[in-house]
Amino acid sequence: MPRNTAKQPRRADPLGRLVRGARRWLMWAALTAVTCVALAQLAHRYVPPGPTYYMKQEARRLGTIRHQWVPMDQIAPVMARSAVAAEDANFCLHWGFDMQAIRQVLEKGAARGASTISQQTVKNVYLWQGRSWLRKALEAVMTPISEIIWPKRRIIEIYLNIAEFDQGIFGIDAAARHYFGVAPADLSDLQAARLAAVLPDPKDRSASKPSAWLRKRTGSIMDGAATIRRDGRAACFED
Repeated sequence: MPRNTAKQPRRADPLGRLVRGARRWLMWAALTAVTCVALAQLAHRYVPPGPTYYMKQEARRLGTIRHQWVPMDQIAPVMARSAVAAEDANFCLHWGFDMQAIRQVLEKGAARGASTISQQTVKNVYLWQGRSWLRKALEAVMTPISEIIWPKRRIIEIYLNIAEFDQGIFGIDAAARHYFGVAPADLSDLQAARLAAVLPDPKDRSASKPSAWLRKRTGSIMDGAATIRRDGRAACFED
């Protein structure tokens, strides 16, 4: 009796279809997210970011906050140099991640300490405070995009305008007036270094009532700001 050589119809594979559909959906979602982030960052190259998620949280908690955006040309140049000297001395030399600093942190076995100004700016503008793998993963994706879209001068401008300097005090304009009663354009070398010294821990440090440790840290930042100006590491954000 002859054998039936006709091809049998392939059985449906619902699990395979589900996996393929999920893969396509994830790829579409990732592409959409990256596109939205890039468009937001492109807009923020020219338009100041609005109040950040953390600012809104603090405004709800405190009732109000102080914050006023000022362009870079209305900020004393020494303030940008002081912030870079305090937080990210190789700011002009890296593409968002300071690999040398990361290696040093890993060698010391520390859990933190290598976050660049670029990373902090992305976190402060688009993400949330606190430590989590999800936030760090998003930060790792978004930081190189910001480095491509934003000039270094724009990154430091945004950073100085949204950083927290005291409880409810956000941005360099509010900080300069709160601590010293001056406009950000009129900050002295000492005042700028004091403000930079409080950046990592603004709720527990005071630029107007500095501890002995903060005074020592201020001197170190002043030296660092002068050094990066001399050796060219401030060239990427200086006029």
